Amino acid sequence: MAGERILVVDDGRENREFIVEFILEPNGFIPLIAKDGKEGLEIALERRPDLILLDLQMPRMNGLDVIRNLAAAQADIPIILMTFHGSEEIAVEVYRLGVRDYIKKPYTVEEMTAAIERSLSEVRLRKEKEALTERLIQANRDLQNRLKELNILYSVGKSVTELTNILDLLPRIVDAASIITQSEESYIYLLEGERLVCRAHKRHNSGKARPADFEVQDPVAIQVLRQSKAVMLGPEQLGEGAKMFSVAYAPMVLRNKVIGVLGVSNLTPDSHVFAKHETALLSTLTDYAAIAIENARNFEALQNTRERETEQLRGTFERFVPPSVVDQALSHPDQLKPGGVRREVSVLFADIRGYTSWSENAPPEQVIEMLNDYLSLAAEVILAWGGTLDKFLGDGLMAIFNAPEEQADHVHRATDAALALLKAGEEMRVRRGDELYYSIGVNVGEAIVGFVGTDRAMNYTAIGDVVNTAKRLQELAPPGKIWVESAVVERLADQIQAQPLGELKMRGRKQPAFAYELGGLKPVGPKTAPFK
Repeated sequence: MAGERILVVDDGRENREFIVEFILEPNGFIPLIAKDGKEGLEIALERRPDLILLDLQMPRMNGLDVIRNLAAAQADIPIILMTFHGSEEIAVEVYRLGVRDYIKKPYTVEEMTAAIERSLSEVRLRKEKEALTERLIQANRDLQNRLKELNILYSVGKSVTELTNILDLLPRIVDAASIITQSEESYIYLLEGERLVCRAHKRHNSGKARPADFEVQDPVAIQVLRQSKAVMLGPEQLGEGAKMFSVAYAPMVLRNKVIGVLGVSNLTPDSHVFAKHETALLSTLTDYAAIAIENARNFEALQNTRERETEQLRGTFERFVPPSVVDQALSHPDQLKPGGVRREVSVLFADIRGYTSWSENAPPEQVIEMLNDYLSLAAEVILAWGGTLDKFLGDGLMAIFNAPEEQADHVHRATDAALALLKAGEEMRVRRGDELYYSIGVNVGEAIVGFVGTDRAMNYTAIGDVVNTAKRLQELAPPGKIWVESAVVERLADQIQAQPLGELKMRGRKQPAFAYELGGLKPVGPKTAPFK
């Protein structure tokens, strides 16, 4: 190793020149010259040479005093003492004070060169150790920074998979960009049509990044969008008077299309200038940002699709069943299992009389149109009065009240719905000019209510004798009439107007039923839902 600085302190000009000309310069050392001890001490303390060649006998300050002053100043500089008058006592003292070697004048070039090499070997080893230590410290510092960067990137990647709200995710990416690049400001710009809009921004000394929504006019960002290449600019490129000291931008690319820019900037002169490493980190983060934006858009599209499908299903179901059943089916599909509970219900059956004979001479299109008119009318009346449309039965239908939601006035609702249906059917008959009438049966009693069927096909219905009796009453009722069982009359008492018909024998039932013809009903409590 050459290039070490060696201070020659000697009052003899010839000796100084000999050392410089024949020893130091030929071996690549850098000579420093002092003509006496005092000057040598000053140069040594100021320049801190790698080695001192020190004469013992000199004016103003001898070699021993120089050595003592250097020791007092804790200047750890190796010294080779040169003297014509050596003794064991001097050797012991100078070695105790830190002198590395002792050479007697006159000496040969080889002797001095060997002494210099011996003394500098320790210096060189120390410098190598210090350099290695510094490199190790720097490597450890770099490793810590890389580990920090990886942890931040892992955290951002995890957030991308966990978060679907872009307003939460983009600020996290901006914060990550600020941390790993050690920037004072960071931001995400998205291209929306012809506008460049800031969607997240961390301002200088503002803490965490926040969502944003404002248009920006940034020529560097526009350049990055057009060229689809990362850019870093320092003070030289930004020029005097620029508001920023250094900037770095990376494009966000989604499906080979640039959709935005992730940028960082340092504003103050004492901050650092961004390098290629920072732009590489930004490029990694832009990949996460692009994935996050894609995930958010896909999630939003999926949500919109689900909402449309749900609304379509709701619109379809609510034509047949109350909103409560629809809500239960859509909100808790896992609870839609076969089974039921015992509950008192009011059951209504309605049938179109005259349909068979009328349909014999009518074309199929006209038959379908007629069925749709009458059955839709019946369904609308049932739902308007809070009933659950159980099923259509050819040219008839079945409805239940007090299920799935409890209705304290379910008997009144069922009979009132029957009267409303009869009136609405009469108005339609006159409007259409046909001879079709509803016949209706109503009953009240306990039944098993719930989902009946299999896991693949189920129907919300009621099962029990009360259902069978209501069906038989409808079958026996003449066109344009409503027959009810005695339990209905007993429950409504003075609220109902009904004509007794006596006991009726019914098919499939051992015990006869006492039937009434419903004439009218007095309103009770809050007004029932109007038919529209």
